[in-house]
Amino acid sequence: MWHQIIDHFQTLQKRPLERMAILVGGMLFFWILEGAIPLYTPHYKNNKARHAVVNFGFTVIHLIIHTGLAVFIVMLADWCRKESFGLAYWVHANWYVTIIIGVFALDFSSWSVHLVMHKVRPLWGFHLVHHTDNNVDVTTGLRHHPGDSLLRGLFFLLLIFVSGAPVSAVMIYQTLLVLSTAFTHANIRLPLWLDSGLSYVLVSPDMHKVHHHWKQPYTDSNYGAVFSVWDRLLGTYNTLDTKDIRYGLDRYYPNEKDENFMMLMKKPFQKLEP
Repeated sequence: MWHQIIDHFQTLQKRPLERMAILVGGMLFFWILEGAIPLYTPHYKNNKARHAVVNFGFTVIHLIIHTGLAVFIVMLADWCRKESFGLAYWVHANWYVTIIIGVFALDFSSWSVHLVMHKVRPLWGFHLVHHTDNNVDVTTGLRHHPGDSLLRGLFFLLLIFVSGAPVSAVMIYQTLLVLSTAFTHANIRLPLWLDSGLSYVLVSPDMHKVHHHWKQPYTDSNYGAVFSVWDRLLGTYNTLDTKDIRYGLDRYYPNEKDENFMMLMKKPFQKLEP
């Protein structure tokens, strides 16, 4: 069974409609779910549809960039396999362990690029667009400035190169990432015991909502994308009661302009206030 699953993902890059169905299906599922069990009552500037249109504008650009990068991602993964280059090959891992190494290496790329964007001021200028959203919901997940998206792609390529992640591991991880992104940003209320239990292995909705709190040090914590292990091991894990969480930013950008698409696109190229 596992061999069949891996074989399915090995050729997933050749089925773009299936990949798009996973993305759209995941977002639609959590879009419906957050209407049924909302964590917060949203206060959109206009309405939920208008808010979604702004975020989908960034989503489309993000997908175009990563579709272009996909060619290099597949080429690099195939080169690593042919040349037996990367950590998985150096430790002589079997095929299943190679997949595991690849998936966790790619998840580390998501954690590390996220950390870097928070710590390097010029890069934070691009990433803060994601944090300007005052109504975090499932559509916020892919609200990334093109500069942010490009940097994520470069880190992804770097960790493929280091780990030797094969195409199947890349496709498995990207599928997990798409579903996790929708899940953790969705405005849903889970039972506390369930959310807390999930957070020992996976990034849970409440765990990620802490990252979207408007004040530091909470904003500079919980960088994980799929697995929570990196935050827990590397000292960036934090908790905050959901009733105390407020979205937005305490500086850099006027919160009342969080749906101004053109201003959000231009802001990273302007000097940030201290």
